Amino acid sequence: MSKTWRIIDLIHWSESYFKEKEFNNPRFEIEWLLCSLLECSRLDLYMRFDEPLSKSQLSSLRKWVKRRLKKEPLQYITGSCDFYGRQFIVNPDVLIPRPETERLIDEAIKCIQNIKSPKILDIGTGSGCIAITMAMERSDAHVLGIDNSEESLCVAKKNSSILNANNLFFEKMDIQKTTPEDKFDLIVSNPPYVSKKEMATLMTDVKDFEPDVALTDFDDGLTFYRRFTDILPTILSDGSSMVLEVGLGKHPKQAASIFKEAGYSDLDIISDYNGDQRVLIIRT
Repeated sequence: MSKTWRIIDLIHWSESYFKEKEFNNPRFEIEWLLCSLLECSRLDLYMRFDEPLSKSQLSSLRKWVKRRLKKEPLQYITGSCDFYGRQFIVNPDVLIPRPETERLIDEAIKCIQNIKSPKILDIGTGSGCIAITMAMERSDAHVLGIDNSEESLCVAKKNSSILNANNLFFEKMDIQKTTPEDKFDLIVSNPPYVSKKEMATLMTDVKDFEPDVALTDFDDGLTFYRRFTDILPTILSDGSSMVLEVGLGKHPKQAASIFKEAGYSDLDIISDYNGDQRVLIIRT
């Protein structure tokens, strides 16, 4: 890369390079990296196609490409991820926010549309993407995000500060051992639901880089849902809702069965925007 490289040159070269390395969407790879490097949108990238990159920019891009060849997620390489229209800091201490989880937000907002100043609990907050989004979408809400990882909470607090979300707090708590003392109008969670057996089948990008404790319960993928049924009567106000992300395949029905067996009959399984059943809503 010693010659002058324009944006369009890099797109063409990298698209061919990533294709040769058998990446599914080679152009997307370089577009993501360039947009982050140049702090611009995809449209701007092509509007500026004739613009040359500096030596320092080329050096950074070279390092990023090498990391991506090892299947490190793009979000960790660039240090950020878009979620619900906002940019969040991410690193290997936290799960990468995914588009499917945006449906969880949509359904959670509906659940509290008639509640004034709702109290919201986010269990396993990670990057804080759910707690912060709920706090910003409902500025009158009081939001608490809990996580058992000090490192995750550090990322969540940074995101909260950058996005100026003031109506929320974060607290270190192991939900498996501790029960929050308050009652809430809404509880949301994207808990670890990949079974120990399924971990081996995950893509390299996920299983080799994202934190195990945020992905799996090291059991059957249902541990947290059982725990939720135990503590729900204590922490969820009457006439309120719990909104949970669930896995693929049989997992949604298995999770729903746990709540039905515990006596919760008013529940729904909602499909995400890909048509997969990924959101479980339990009402009291």
